[in-house]
Amino acid sequence: MRILITNDDGINAPGLKVLEAIAEDIAGPGGEVWIVAPAFEQSGVAHKISYTHPFMLDELGPRRFAAEGAPADCVMAGLHEVLSDRAPDLVLSGVNRGNNAGENVMYSGTIGGAMEAALQGLPAIALSQYMGPENDDHETRFDAAARHGAATVRALLDKGIWDGEDYRLFYNVNFPPVPADRVRGLRVSAQGYRKDCFFGVEPHTSPSGRKFLWVRGGAQQHPTLPGTDVADCLEGYISVTPMRADLTAHDTLAWLKEQIE
Repeated sequence: MRILITNDDGINAPGLKVLEAIAEDIAGPGGEVWIVAPAFEQSGVAHKISYTHPFMLDELGPRRFAAEGAPADCVMAGLHEVLSDRAPDLVLSGVNRGNNAGENVMYSGTIGGAMEAALQGLPAIALSQYMGPENDDHETRFDAAARHGAATVRALLDKGIWDGEDYRLFYNVNFPPVPADRVRGLRVSAQGYRKDCFFGVEPHTSPSGRKFLWVRGGAQQHPTLPGTDVADCLEGYISVTPMRADLTAHDTLAWLKEQIE
């Protein structure tokens, strides 16, 4: 199997090393794992692409490339430049340092990489490691993802739906904020919503007197409704959420047609 991996934390991020090990396990002895990842951290860029300016692509070693762009740029570079001879069988994005559950999904560059692969017609999975008091240190930070990542990807490859729709399915996986031996299993979860938990800005004044704004996220330990990604992760489960890039609110179409057509 030929696998392309990327992330949004950057080419030197520890989570990318975890994902590389997961990909090598899945690819097998005769497989290939190719890395095209951002040269610098690109967290929070969502599905951004470098449409108005070019970006540099640098070969760092065998099957290892850094791009001065967002994760979606990296996927496009991987598909149409690095692997232009033959497309990969699978694209993996992550393992992100921090969860991409709930409303975080909309901001995530990790999700953006997987979404771009799906838009290009390829199977894709985003993987993220939830952080919390029980695993927020260097020894246990990616423990759950490292120990359970390959089995989770393999379960999706074997039993997941891999359709050929125009907006094809991709999968969002979040590993819970606990050590690997305390992971309780897999749950298929809807995307949740943390109520009263928003991104915002915090002003700071520089020594020169200029005002700068730092973007701040909300508390990540607020649970969402039962059966959704955040709630399942906080209960110790790996959450698996099927997603599409189609943003249409299909539940309102019939009603809206009656009202305005």
